[in-house]
Amino acid sequence: MGIGHTGDELVGTWKLVSASTTTSTGERSETPYGPSPTGLLTYTAGGRVIAMISHSGRKSLSTLAKPEEQAEAFKTFLAYAGRYRLSGDEVIHSVEISSIQSYVAQDLVRTVKFQGDQIILVTPPTPVKGKIQTFELIWQRLPVVS
Repeated sequence: MGIGHTGDELVGTWKLVSASTTTSTGERSETPYGPSPTGLLTYTAGGRVIAMISHSGRKSLSTLAKPEEQAEAFKTFLAYAGRYRLSGDEVIHSVEISSIQSYVAQDLVRTVKFQGDQIILVTPPTPVKGKIQTFELIWQRLPVVS
């Protein structure tokens, strides 16, 4: 499962620490998730992955949420699940269900760097708002709850 990595290092739940983007010219900025997104990422020993990211500054829905409120709630939350595998320095998330339907049946490839009790996941260059950007997400391992 990759040179020097068995995948066991990924097993567990991780909390999003930070998210940033870098353009092809080296310009760094916060991601579309906002300045302080929250997220959880879980890898199981059985090869499953579950990822959720909530943008910063989300508002609660009113009791009778208008379509605009519902659209904003959808736009500011990402969730997907599926299988994963480690290949060299990449982790591949094979998406089976997602809040973004176009991710279903797709492989989301991330370069993974292990750094103590953190992992850094980096996306391939992706067009976002007219610029080619690379996303870097830093995740902190959460302690096992008994």
